[in-house]
Formats: sequence, C-alpha cells, structure tokens
Amino acid sequence: MPTTRLAHYLDGRTATRHPVTLTVAPHALQIMMADGSSKHWPYDQIRQTQGAYRGEPVRLEFGPDPCEALVITAPAVLTDIHATAPDVARHLHNPAWRHARLRWTLGAALGVLLMTIGLYRWGIPGLAAAITPYVPVSWEESLGRQVVDRLAPKAQQCRDPERLRKLDRIAQALATTNPTSPYRITLTVVDNSTVNAFAAPGGQVVILRGLLEQTTSAEQLAGVLAHELQHVYLRHSTRAILEQTAGTLLLTAVSGDLSGGLAWGLQGAQTMGALHYSRSHEEEADIEGLRMMQAAHLDPTDMIAFYGTLQKSEQGHAGPPDFLSTHPDMGRRLATLRMLAGPPTTNARRLLPGEDWTDIRTLCRVQAAKRSSPDSADLP
Repeated sequence: MPTTRLAHYLDGRTATRHPVTLTVAPHALQIMMADGSSKHWPYDQIRQTQGAYRGEPVRLEFGPDPCEALVITAPAVLTDIHATAPDVARHLHNPAWRHARLRWTLGAALGVLLMTIGLYRWGIPGLAAAITPYVPVSWEESLGRQVVDRLAPKAQQCRDPERLRKLDRIAQALATTNPTSPYRITLTVVDNSTVNAFAAPGGQVVILRGLLEQTTSAEQLAGVLAHELQHVYLRHSTRAILEQTAGTLLLTAVSGDLSGGLAWGLQGAQTMGALHYSRSHEEEADIEGLRMMQAAHLDPTDMIAFYGTLQKSEQGHAGPPDFLSTHPDMGRRLATLRMLAGPPTTNARRLLPGEDWTDIRTLCRVQAAKRSSPDSADLP
C-alpha cells in the first residue's frame, strides 16, 4: 500500500502555503490538493534543496522558475521515496546515509589524527635527518649565535677573561682531536645555579654555573664538554631544532593557525635549554665523547665519575638534577661507558697543571663579587 504524508505546497507565484497530502507512488510523487485536484511529480524531475541534515524540513522543488515547491516536516518521506523508487530517486538525500556519513566523518578525522601522529613521530624526524647533512655551516653558526643570545644573554654571562681562557683551553684540547671539523668551538658560561650544559648549532656550547661548580677537576668538565661537542659534530642540535620547527609548523597547520607556526622565530631554539635528544643520540654522544677523551689522552674515568656523581645526587632530591632530566637513561649509559673505558689509564694527560681548579670554577662568583665591590664602577 502506497505511503501517504502531509505537506505544504507552494505554487511559486505567491507565498501561500497550501496543505496537501502526498502519496509515494512507484514512479512519481502524487500531490492531492485540498480542492480535490492532483499533481504528479516524476522523481527524476524533482530537486531537493533542503532536508539533508537532521532536524531540517525537507524541501522539494519542481519545474522551471518560479518553481513549485513542497515543504514536508517529516523527513521520513525521503526514506519512503527511496524504499519505493530506489533507482529513480538516487539524486535525493537518503537518511540512511546520515549514519554512514557520520562514520565516514569520524573515520576521516581519525585518519587525519593518525597521519598527523605518524608524521610527527616518524615523518618529521626522518625528514630532519635527511635535511641536516645539507644545512650550511654558516647557517648553523648563525642559528647557534641566536640561540645563545636568547638563552644566555650577555647580562647573564660570566665574563672573567682569565678564567674563561683556561676553560677554553680545555675545549680546545678536545677539539684538536677532530682537526677536520668546520666548527669553531665557543664556550659560554651562564650565571645560573641549574646543573646543566647544552650544545647549540655551529659550535656553541653553554655551561651553567651550577654544573661548573659541581665538577672537581678540569678533566671532569672535559668529560661533559666531550659529550656536548659530539652533539655539535654529529649535528644533533641542528637536527633537533629542525624537528622542533617542522613539528610546530605541522601542528599549527592542522589547527589552522599557520601564522602562529610561521612566527615561531626562535621558539624552537628555546627548547634547547631543556632539550631531550633521542636515546640513540645520547648514546652516540656518550660513546664518541669517551673516544674523544681517549684521543686527547685524557682518562675517561673522570667523565664517568662525574656522571656517577650526578646520578647519586638524584637520590637526595625530589626530582633528578637538570642534567639528568635532559640526558636520561644515565644508569644504563654509565654501564656502557664503564665497559668501553676499560681499566684506568696510567699515563693520562692532566689538563691545566698547576692551576687551582677550585678558583677557576668559581669564575661567576668572582665576577659577582667584583660587581658588588666599591671599585666596580671603575671596571670597564
């Protein structure tokens, strides 16, 4: 038995709404007017302009402009039409698709999310790894200077020339083991109590006062520098910033805020202060740093001893020291280093012989004392 529905008919010439009864026939929609007259609208000539969304009345139009129209409040009429004449009503919205469309939308959203996660987790690191070897050294040097300017502004730097020259001698003793490197190693010491150090692109290494004062010898500092120099030589810092930048652009593109991603400036560089290298990069910097110590005829056990001191200090704090928080997996890495180092070196070279390391490592406090001195106004 044909299905009937109530609707309102508009003739296209006036705004008057005429109540009508619809009958869903096999080939056409039959419209019974209140005066007993009727109209027949073949399905293939009907246009639907409303009713594709939940809660929206169905509007069907017929004929040339000014076209006739039907407004049906019951969207089930579309279900009736598709059930009665599925072949000729394909161009009309089918409510049965509504749930499928929701599933497609959710599926597409999930697909985009998974694709974004995949790009962020694997695509971006892979792209950064492919690009990093082709980054010009001059670009790295420029970026490194900007990183230092942002994270270690001159007002916070410890700039005692005599003591800095002695620290530089330590760095140069290590750098001479890699004579083909295009990087000129530059040390910056920052008056900050945080126990940490980090490498920036282009040969920049930043040491924080807190870490410097934790060392008991020049050789212990050399162990830290050897590790950080490997991040420079192996371009880990450059790759990390490329990943950060690409990740920022990807996330802002997904969120629609491209201007925020393009305006990142040195926001990626700001992460250098708390940069988490990958486990493989940390292990690589450890191993190559130890080999650098050996190539410089230094005892790598000094490097291991300082790492061990930092690890032990973790037990007396609520959280790990900052160096360990940005250089994780220290226990396993120490075991690897001890195995590679072998027995203690009997003829190891000593750095800065005859110098008072306790005095050298307090360069920031000496500078602060000079600033507070009554004669500090006469200092340049």
